[in-house]
Amino acid sequence: MVDLHQEFQTSGFFHEARIDRRSADALVGVAAGLAADGRINQQEAEFLKTWIETHLIHLSDPVVNILYKRLAEMLSDGVLDSDESVELLGMLHQFAGLPVGTIQTFTAPNALPFDNPFPTLSWADRVFLFTGVMAYGPRKECELRVTERGGLIGGAVSKKIHYLVVGSIGNDQWLHSTYGTKIKKAVELRDSGAPIAIISEDHWQKVLFG
Repeated sequence: MVDLHQEFQTSGFFHEARIDRRSADALVGVAAGLAADGRINQQEAEFLKTWIETHLIHLSDPVVNILYKRLAEMLSDGVLDSDESVELLGMLHQFAGLPVGTIQTFTAPNALPFDNPFPTLSWADRVFLFTGVMAYGPRKECELRVTERGGLIGGAVSKKIHYLVVGSIGNDQWLHSTYGTKIKKAVELRDSGAPIAIISEDHWQKVLFG
């Protein structure tokens, strides 16, 4: 509920904080419902954006605001592409406190399989691929930072990829997420001798900002 003209401010039945909290709680339910089948389509994303605009656009909740900002950026070009769909699904799982995805059929290592020690990153003509949810921002923004420096963006895990960058949000559940298969394939390629490095978003950002 948005009291655009403060028409209810003097009403004894109007309690803005209570309505805000109720709407925020309702958003958790909406997020859980949309993510329940393990995928998010264009129509669902547009519905969620409209729902937040209708119920919570005035709420100064940083988590809700981040969710809305990311969602608005994803839909700014009028298309929710497959990568954005996966990223949005992961965000909704985290927001609603749900287990992310389904368990894959391979054994999890004790820690994320990052290259150790971290490799030296080069930009020019190096091919980057991002997976997971990036704390830096939408994946398109991350890709732009790479291309600005002369790097290239890959479409899928292959021997042509030089760096697989794993988003820092939700890394502890990477095995159970929809992006776990990318890491699995990258590990297999690296073990076979392919020149692919698996790095954390934190390392990528440190190199990015010097």
